[in-house]
Amino acid sequence: MESINHESGKLHVSGEAIYIDDIQVSDRLLHGYLYTSPYAHAKIKSFDLEAAKAVKGVHAILSYKDIPGHNQMGPVFHDEPVMVEGLVQCIGQTIFVIAAENQEAADEAKKLIKIDFEILEPIITLEDAIAKNSLLQPERKIETGDIEDGFKKSSHIIEGEFATGGQEHWYLETQICLCIPGEGKEMKVYSSTQHPSETQSIVAEVLGTGKHEIEVECRRMGGAFGGKETSGNHVAAWTSLLAVKTGRPVKMRLFRDEDQKITGKRHPYHFKYKAGFDANGKIIAADIQHFANGGYATDLSMAILERGMLHAENAYYISNMRIVAKAMKTNLPSNVAFRGFGAPQGIVCIEHIIDRIAGILHKDPVEIKTMNFYGIESNNVAPYGAKIENNRLHVIFNRLMQSSDYISRRVAIDDFNKENEFFKKGIALTPVKFGISFTTAFLNQAGALINIYSDGTILVNHGGTEMGQGLYTKIRKIAAAEFGVSLKKIKVNATNTSKVPNTSATAASSGTDLNGMAVKDGIDKLKKRLAYFAAEQIISDYQKPAKPENIIFENDLVFDSEFPDLKYNFDELISKAYVSQVSLSATGFYKTPDIHFDRAAGKGKPFHYYAFGMAVTEVLLDVLTGRVKILRTDILHDVGESIIPNIDKGQVEGAFVQGLGWVTGEDMKYDKNGNLLNHSPDTYKIPSIQDIPQDFRVELLQGYPNPGTIRRSKAVGEPPFVLALSAWFAIKYAVSAVVNHSKEPKLALPATNENILLAIAEMK
Repeated sequence: MESINHESGKLHVSGEAIYIDDIQVSDRLLHGYLYTSPYAHAKIKSFDLEAAKAVKGVHAILSYKDIPGHNQMGPVFHDEPVMVEGLVQCIGQTIFVIAAENQEAADEAKKLIKIDFEILEPIITLEDAIAKNSLLQPERKIETGDIEDGFKKSSHIIEGEFATGGQEHWYLETQICLCIPGEGKEMKVYSSTQHPSETQSIVAEVLGTGKHEIEVECRRMGGAFGGKETSGNHVAAWTSLLAVKTGRPVKMRLFRDEDQKITGKRHPYHFKYKAGFDANGKIIAADIQHFANGGYATDLSMAILERGMLHAENAYYISNMRIVAKAMKTNLPSNVAFRGFGAPQGIVCIEHIIDRIAGILHKDPVEIKTMNFYGIESNNVAPYGAKIENNRLHVIFNRLMQSSDYISRRVAIDDFNKENEFFKKGIALTPVKFGISFTTAFLNQAGALINIYSDGTILVNHGGTEMGQGLYTKIRKIAAAEFGVSLKKIKVNATNTSKVPNTSATAASSGTDLNGMAVKDGIDKLKKRLAYFAAEQIISDYQKPAKPENIIFENDLVFDSEFPDLKYNFDELISKAYVSQVSLSATGFYKTPDIHFDRAAGKGKPFHYYAFGMAVTEVLLDVLTGRVKILRTDILHDVGESIIPNIDKGQVEGAFVQGLGWVTGEDMKYDKNGNLLNHSPDTYKIPSIQDIPQDFRVELLQGYPNPGTIRRSKAVGEPPFVLALSAWFAIKYAVSAVVNHSKEPKLALPATNENILLAIAEMK
């Protein structure tokens, strides 16, 4: 398909795009504020709100006692209270919510709140949680082959530990919600959420009413990256409580520092591993333990943990493998979904193991990777028992090695490193095999509502949410292509739970896959209905034996393929259909076929298909300052048959750069009491334009359509994030060059300037 512009592109640039903060409300609007815990672990012995409630401009201050329904907002496990009920479990946990006319009144009220804490000892670090076996939920395991026999047959065995840091989502639009009370128990909720149906469910539970009273709408978000899959529910719950209590519209928007302090992040991980391999570098056995820092509540940690396990082998066939994973409980905000959803953490460990194997055998890591790649006809079954079908690893590898000129560049880099003492270069290749589907099988469903109006224009409703990734643009393109009409006839409406119910989150890179197919299903129903009508019209108007199965919708025309000269303009046919009392509205539905996974056994087919990609990155390191420049990145990524190439390319570029943040500059700093120390843009570094590769070459794999998906496409949102690991391993190679690759660098992830210098000092 040809490229088209983002459907809101002009509105974004002009400032006309309406976000929740832009919605005009009456002068009765109140603002919501939070009173949060200053302690990571404490008991609340008593509190007094009377003086605070008397502040002019304050209309309500609520505690857990004022919740009419359930004091719970955990999306899967009910271990996350809306407001603290006795026991504080992290700094930033909400104790009270305030409705006020302005910030000044709320701040004055906060000063007058009387609260008595009994301080308890917190668990802050992942290492402490592991030592104390502080678990959120029981451990999970996936195992295949015979681990012990594999180690016996291995020529070499390595063991070690490795850790990855957290990451802040840093969406441009912070968490926000606007609640407007209606008649009776009705509530209109404008929420910046990736999961409107879950937001609807939690608001209904908290308010003690049915979902049919709660309407959640989301036109667009100013970024999300997983940070609004569950966290948006919290703000919606707090805001709705204040709206019910005051009977007035209430809007809550978190300030940037507040947002960073109280919301969950990417899960930091700690790995313990043992790997056996032969003299050539073929991996015979791998035993890997994953420990994820889940924070104080479970949230989606178990699903994130599971996806990390399901990607623990990445692109490599390992016949004997065991993955044991634990989500650890700490006294930090509950960590949440983040682009990649645990897969980047799972993948980095096996890539680290391969890099170590290459160092021990004095080989290029690329040689070890290709030797262990999944095969096409054999060596193609994952540790969880699924067959890796339509494997694109080999074709991508061959093309990228040639286009990136990897071999000669690596030779030139080694020559450069021999001649330069204070600057070193590095180069690395990283592959990704990324499973596409929700691993919770029932979430692989979507709905749609398609309305054709009597003038021939079409309004499309679906359950996916737009967070800047271009989903609405893709859905619009899909609808136009399926109807055979021009784009100007199609409008994609705001996502609304009263139009399409019971939707799944726009997550797991499945927004287009699921919602695109649901839209197609609705359109197919309408086309079938219209085809019968069109055939009847041709018979009536032209006395030709037209058949419904021969009716074609193409280029804003409708005709029988047997009589192509007898055409109806699409608008004309719709007008006739309306007058003839033909229904011009239909719902669509889709569920992903053949998805199943037995968690207890660790076996099944959890993914509909796999997306593949590879990146080669070259870096320049200043060994005196630890500063790194990304000189060049070459990416070849598999998106099947791209629906909109420029949007898919943008997603690859954006995911890679966000991944660069995780592996290089973004470092969460907490003190011993659990305070996040870098919680603002002046202390927390996300990638800037200077961090983008100076030479950035991104290509989409051509000629490999994906069977069984919407218009033969593939998901693109998350898989390219993993490719940023190529930068981290290139930095590691440059660090290792300081001692002529005679030692394994103990380089932390992220590879900040500080961590790079520490690794160099340790080697010397």
